[in-house]
Amino acid sequence: MTFNLRFENEDDGDNAWACRRALAVEVIKHYQPDILGTQEGKWSQITYLSDQLPEYAPFLPGREPDPVIQCPTLFFRKQAIEILTGGEFWLSETPEVHLSKSWDSAFPRMMSWAEIQMAGCEKNLIAAVTHLDHMGPTARLEQARMIQDWAARQKAPIILMGDFNDAPASPAHDILTCGRLRDTWLMANQHDSPSSFTRHRFDGIPLIARLDWVLADACFQVREVMIVHDHTDGRYPSDHFPYVAILDC
Repeated sequence: MTFNLRFENEDDGDNAWACRRALAVEVIKHYQPDILGTQEGKWSQITYLSDQLPEYAPFLPGREPDPVIQCPTLFFRKQAIEILTGGEFWLSETPEVHLSKSWDSAFPRMMSWAEIQMAGCEKNLIAAVTHLDHMGPTARLEQARMIQDWAARQKAPIILMGDFNDAPASPAHDILTCGRLRDTWLMANQHDSPSSFTRHRFDGIPLIARLDWVLADACFQVREVMIVHDHTDGRYPSDHFPYVAILDC
């Protein structure tokens, strides 16, 4: 599951995190993804999910508590997955520099990855989560190229989740799917239409495009994909619909 949480912002009023965080937990518990990749989570949101989801282990390699920044974060269901190694890097010309940004990126952007052993799978896998910039088209292209170059160097099969802030027909999508990775939505023979758009304004009315993707190596078989429209009494867990891909390794 890839899930843009929408950062903790009191200006959201009735849709502020405190008003919907329990629903976010309910959605995760209902679908029980073995691998969960979140975006926009502030430290308080990540720790809340960790406290409310004791069956999951957040992967925070070397990350220091920071009340301001929003980081893409991996959570793994403990019963299904053993974390072996991993790391994080910034999507900039200086990826080792904390909070660095380049090109026309409005904010620092990051990728987090972990090599894992999954129950029932003979091979180690790599799970990764990212969030490309929402303002800079050059930044999205360069960030996609960085990730593509990183993916080409990995030996284990990869699952890459994220909010890519771009449409499936975009240059960033082309770059990320021109090598070993494939779009699971398209692998499942789904078509893009307004019903597959994943952004909304907390009202469930799809906007813009299918911005949230799960990309995977071609060796994975896609059993099922779904865009999660769950809500309670008109309240949604975020301003993005989570996206779930069920894969066989």
